[in-house]
Amino acid sequence: MSETIRRLASSSTYAALQDKISALKDSYAINSCDTNLGRLCELIELTSKIQSQLFTAMSLTASEGGTYGGVDTLKSRLLPWLGAGFIASGGSVTSDTSLALIQESVEKDRKISELKSKHNDDLIKLETELSAAQGELNVTRDELNDSQAELEKTKVESGGTMLASEEEIILLRADLRLARDEASRYKLQLDRVGDYERQIDRLKGEISLLRQEREILESRLRRRSCSPPPRRCRSPVLCDYERPLPPPPSSPTHAELTNSIRHSRLVARFNDLYAVDRLDMQDRLRRFVDDDEMVKRIIFIATCEAFHVAKMSFRAFRLRARKLLLPIHSGPGSLEEAVTDYIVRNLDLYDVDRSVEDVIRAMNVNPKISFPPECEFALLSPFIREVCKVAYRMQALEPPLDIPLATDGELMSETKYRRSYDSEFSAPLVAYHVWPALLEDCSVLIKGECVTRRGALSSPRRSRSPSPIRSSSRLSRSSLSPRRSRSPSPRSRRY
Repeated sequence: MSETIRRLASSSTYAALQDKISALKDSYAINSCDTNLGRLCELIELTSKIQSQLFTAMSLTASEGGTYGGVDTLKSRLLPWLGAGFIASGGSVTSDTSLALIQESVEKDRKISELKSKHNDDLIKLETELSAAQGELNVTRDELNDSQAELEKTKVESGGTMLASEEEIILLRADLRLARDEASRYKLQLDRVGDYERQIDRLKGEISLLRQEREILESRLRRRSCSPPPRRCRSPVLCDYERPLPPPPSSPTHAELTNSIRHSRLVARFNDLYAVDRLDMQDRLRRFVDDDEMVKRIIFIATCEAFHVAKMSFRAFRLRARKLLLPIHSGPGSLEEAVTDYIVRNLDLYDVDRSVEDVIRAMNVNPKISFPPECEFALLSPFIREVCKVAYRMQALEPPLDIPLATDGELMSETKYRRSYDSEFSAPLVAYHVWPALLEDCSVLIKGECVTRRGALSSPRRSRSPSPIRSSSRLSRSSLSPRRSRSPSPRSRRY
């Protein structure tokens, strides 16, 4: 009996019953009817099991008390209770099995309660996290709305700023265009100032030359006025001092003075072409051609071709002038003087543009020079134009100025050329020419410049770069250039 009581006490059956009743009370309102009935049936079964154990313990206790042991207690307490209508279910299982089942049920209920409490805690935690996430989501949504509002505002402002910036860009472009026009105008003015300065220098030289000529003339007049009159001798034979003096040297005529002035101007301009224009053209060509020797060859050949074309144009114009003046000439001077005077007065009739085209056409078929395919020799047009003008006007002088024939590999002439700084001064042959010499009546007036190197004759010629424009110019050169129909006179040589 005591063992049965001990098992009942250790199984905490009544505590389990109390817990179940409390749980049923808490969840009764939210459970369904079947769930609540199942829970009540479970409580009744558990109560009947406990009652069975109690009845077993009571019978054992009564048997230990003898025949009349505990009869009064049963009569006074158990019988009235049974008479009230309570019927306890008989135990279908053993007491040990019933207590084990009760204990397992209690343990399961405890685990279920623990799991339920843990589930409730997790649920509360998740609800807390969900509320926090919802709060963060609301904050993020507010920030997104603020960002969208700022973006729209910025978009509107940037649209206005873009319109303003486009207007500013248009104004700046207009200002830039005006500034470029003004810069080009200033550049032209500077070029004119440079031309004016060069003209002033030339005029100063001409003035000094005229002053020297005036002094020479004044000295001649002074000597003529200061010479003593001839005295007569009584003897019929003339004395030495009575013999007529030799005629004084004739004073230069206006044509001779004009020719000398033009001569000095053209010589100075030729020096300017060498010292200024040639260097500027070299700097411009070095942007497209890396070989410095090729740059110098291009400029030299352009100069020689310009002299040749200008001479041919001058001869053609002289023939036309002679043909024009021949029927109407009746002056005191000769026809050649009239033709020369007509040419000098009409030097502006020279068609320099056609000469520039002829020079470029001749350079396109020259095998000694090459040029990049993306560029043309028309880049040298300003320089060729100036050289053609100078060469044409030099042909109108008396005697005319000319340049000598120059070939690569010729013997170096100290009277015609001076060696360049990068030459081999012990080499006797000319590798290539830098600038032609200037001749007057077969005598060297201004030395040219050349480069001397050993093995100059073995230097290979450069081939032309392929260009459709230059190839077409080669085909049309035979019909457009007058070079092939030259007369065999010594002045018609190709330079």
